[in-house]
Amino acid sequence: MFFDDRLATVLRQRGDSETGARTQFRQLLDILGNRKFGPETQKDRSLIAAAWLRLKALAEQIPADQRAAIIRERGWRLRSADLTAHLADFEPEVASAALNRAELNADDWTDLIPRLPIRARGFLRLRSDLPVDAEELLERLGIYDRGLPQPPEDEHAATTGPIDDPAVKAVDASASVPRPAATDPVEPVAEGPTDGPLADFELTEDLELTSLAEPELKPGSDTEIEPAPVEPEPSIPPSGDNQELETEKSEISALVERIAKFRRDREMPGPSSDIAPRLPLDEAPLAPAKIPDAFGFTADPHGQIDWAEGEAGPMLVGTRLASQQGPSDDRAGSGIERAFLRRQPLVSLPIELDGGNAIAGSWIINAQPQFSQAGHFRGYAGRFLRALDDDAVTSASQDEADRIRQLLHELRTPVTAVQGYAEVIQQQLFGPAPHEYRALAASIAADAARILAGFEELDRLARLETGSADMVEGQCDFGAIIATMVDQLQQVLQPRMAGLVFDTPTPGTFNVPIDAEEAEGMAWRLLATLAASCSAGESLACEMTLRGGFLLLTCSLPAQLLSEDDVFSAEAKPISSSVNTGLFGSGFALRLARAEARAVGGNLKHLGETLELRLPLMPAGDTLTTETKARS
Repeated sequence: MFFDDRLATVLRQRGDSETGARTQFRQLLDILGNRKFGPETQKDRSLIAAAWLRLKALAEQIPADQRAAIIRERGWRLRSADLTAHLADFEPEVASAALNRAELNADDWTDLIPRLPIRARGFLRLRSDLPVDAEELLERLGIYDRGLPQPPEDEHAATTGPIDDPAVKAVDASASVPRPAATDPVEPVAEGPTDGPLADFELTEDLELTSLAEPELKPGSDTEIEPAPVEPEPSIPPSGDNQELETEKSEISALVERIAKFRRDREMPGPSSDIAPRLPLDEAPLAPAKIPDAFGFTADPHGQIDWAEGEAGPMLVGTRLASQQGPSDDRAGSGIERAFLRRQPLVSLPIELDGGNAIAGSWIINAQPQFSQAGHFRGYAGRFLRALDDDAVTSASQDEADRIRQLLHELRTPVTAVQGYAEVIQQQLFGPAPHEYRALAASIAADAARILAGFEELDRLARLETGSADMVEGQCDFGAIIATMVDQLQQVLQPRMAGLVFDTPTPGTFNVPIDAEEAEGMAWRLLATLAASCSAGESLACEMTLRGGFLLLTCSLPAQLLSEDDVFSAEAKPISSSVNTGLFGSGFALRLARAEARAVGGNLKHLGETLELRLPLMPAGDTLTTETKARS
């Protein structure tokens, strides 16, 4: 664009109609709002002057609420400080819309704020994105918040009527603008009217109306302010002077009622007190103390904390960690005192702190002793950690397990539907189907069955690890179960010259109080995982022994699992596809077996190059039932 004649084009239009006036008002806002008014030619200055005059003429033609709505529209940007100052001189709703819509830089705000009318500066307190310089300037000018709330129109409309006296408006303006501090350099603000019907009254800093001529007019109480009743003289007929006096009293009553309503709204508890306007009376509520979960500290050679991090510092400095006397086993913190006297590290030692709510309670302390270059003890430096509540940990894990089960339920529904449709096609329940479709449907049904089995394992692990499910109690010969499974796996591993070496124990030696099906599932997860990871020519030794009321099944780990840092998180794929270890691989299968062992009071541990399964034995004297023997 070589020549920007948009402003001249808009000014040539005639806004006689209501729609045309609003359109021209929008166009002028859009052009002037994105314009930087710098050195210009005489023609440009004439156009801009004509634009200001046209805006003023349109403001008289368009109602204030419509102009405010146009300003709040999102189709234009207000980047001009001159246009912002021009709009701020109009009605409150127009000024508020313009000041909330302005997008100025820090320098423009600093130059604009002193040019704004005092009644318009309060609208800037509704913005939270002002630059720091603008905020500081508002603080120096004493602009804190909006003025007094307007009273309901239906309460005093019949008695007071409109207030057109300039002196009354001056009192209203002075009441709506808070007084700045005495030390701040601010612009002079009128303290009150000098003439008119309210010339004998002034507004104090406590929002009370004090009489300068008649001391009888005082507020009634802290929450309700009533003017002193004035008894009319019935013997004097109402004249023009008496009517003027009654009007003045009604205006005073309206102002007093506004002040009383403001104080009632400010003191009323509940949601209304949060949105009620507040004056700068140094009544800002204190922010609640932040409760830390951890903080650093240092202690001197006498065991006294001399520094602590963050908000915990003022509450902990001076607290003694350990006394100079020897430790006592019947006192809390004896471990800390013993380590302190021996100048040893403090490693995960419990301690109870007394004081405010932010630090009171149980903590875990970890600290290292500090020594000078000459070897002198200089105290401790470490960290406090909030001790976790067992109930909270259990609740968190329980919630996590519940979320997993809900997720599995949502996933199980579509998988079950897919499996059902595949079986319908494979079995030709609704009519004949080609053999290719039937084979594909059978494969899909098998995949869906494996996915559902994996979901069952996930749900079982979540329940076992959170303690919401237990193993089914029963009786079985675990040695016989292991021997049977070793024989089955040996037939699969023998073609690859691999296998499991296990000596069949004497029947009835390794009886465990677990249901036979539960024990078979746990044994299969352990042995199948080891067998599937065996490479060609690899042989694994398995041995079962008794120790202190428990049976111990020790199995060698294959080379593939030995390379893993954590076998319970192994992601290696099985070498042999003929042995199914589950949908989620070796690590998950071993983790589920460990959870099942822990559920019956045992455990599954990784010890060097072996896995050790520990299960409790049945009490002495108990024998297997006939049904259990047959199943074993």
